This record gives sequence, C-alpha cells and structure tokens, in this order.
Amino acid sequence: MARVTERIRLGPAALNPFTLHPYEIAGQIAMLDAVSSGRAYLGLAKGAWLDQLGIEEERPLSALPEAVAVVNALLAGDGEGISGDRFTLAPGTTLAYPRVRPRVPLLIGTWGRKTARWAGTVADEVKVGGTANAALVPLVRAWIDSPDVRIVTGCVTVVDEDGEWARERAVGVVAPYLDVVARHDPTLDAGEEPRLDRFCIAGTPAEVAERVVELWDAGVDRVELGTPQGRTPLAGVELICDRVLPLLR
Repeated sequence: MARVTERIRLGPAALNPFTLHPYEIAGQIAMLDAVSSGRAYLGLAKGAWLDQLGIEEERPLSALPEAVAVVNALLAGDGEGISGDRFTLAPGTTLAYPRVRPRVPLLIGTWGRKTARWAGTVADEVKVGGTANAALVPLVRAWIDSPDVRIVTGCVTVVDEDGEWARERAVGVVAPYLDVVARHDPTLDAGEEPRLDRFCIAGTPAEVAERVVELWDAGVDRVELGTPQGRTPLAGVELICDRVLPLLR
C-alpha cells in the first residue's frame, strides 16, 4: 500500500501492548513510516477478546501509558530508557530500524471515560470502535476534554446497490462486536435491545453517505468504514470510492 499510494495515511487501528511488546510496535511503525515517506500513524488500545487467548489485562490503565512512553522514546531515539511497572526500556536501547520522524501521530482506541481523558493529553485522535451512534459523540468529546484531539468512529460497513441485502449481511457480521461494545454505550438504556444502526453502517451508497454525514454533523472528525464493505472486499471498496465518496465531497 505504501508503494502504490502517495497521500493516504497508513497505520493499524489498533494494536495492543498485551499481544505485541511496545518495542516491536515501535519497530514496525518506524519501518512503515520509512517505506511510506512519513505517512504512518499508530493506533493503540487495551484490546478485546484477550481472555480467549489466556491473556490477562493486568493494570490496563497503566500498561497503555507505559506502552506509549516506550514507543515514543524509541521513535525519538533519545536512549534515556523507561522504568515502568509493566514495561521497561534499558538506557541506550534503540531501534534496529530507520527512523523518518521522531514521532508519529497517535490514535488511542477506547470506550472508557478514564482512558479517553488520559488520551486527551497524549493522543492526536481518539477512536470509538464498533459504533455509528451519533448520540455518543458529544459524550466522548466531554470525556476527552480537549478540543485539539480528533474523534474517530469505526464500524462494520456494508454497501450494496441492494440496501436490504447490505443490512442483512451486516447483522451477522456485527453480532460478535455487540457483546463487547453494546454494554459500554451509555446512551443505551439498561436492558435495551441494541439497534443495528447504532453499531454499523449498511445500505445503498446514498444511505451510507447519509450516515457518514450524520456522524460528521455530530462532531466526528473521521469515519472509518470497516470490513466487510460489500459482497466482496473489492466490490465494497469500489462502491465506496465510486459512489459514496462523490456524495461526501
């Protein structure tokens, strides 16, 4: 992707420091930044479904800031080291990869108030994944408590000329996410059955564009249209590029 593009940003949204050590994260991002001529960004989150891997999220609210500190130190190349409860970096430790920039833009993915508040002090963007709920956006802005940090939403997206088919396809794909994200949405009443349209974007190109505009109007700075996108990934991306984006320009 870096070789065949010139303008788009490239990055993961998001990695977590429980399945990948911050040293490895920093090295991979440094390499991506190098091959893309400084177009990389880094997304970090506490992660989900880690219990299925037998991984305990010990002290996530301390692990994530420490991971950010390690990555930042390695990208800066200052060699001063980090001494944390979860992660340490011995003085003099540097990357074995070329560094194009001393820092890459940072995205923090979270549904938590405390994490969002912390992210407002260190991140360029805060992403709320698995949601297309415009009513949530003002709450997230208040959690971040910084007008300079951009809000990103990302969710399952299915676009097709047949809007009903797209919505039916989305139902099955979004189901695994509901167990993780629906209980964190404070705009839902206790026991309320989650509405599909709050957690995905599905329909015809015009309907998808309308949902994106709704999120923009609510204060979202960037909307990620996630997989599976269409009947095939290629068909979905082509519809987004050819039919959805022109409606948003």
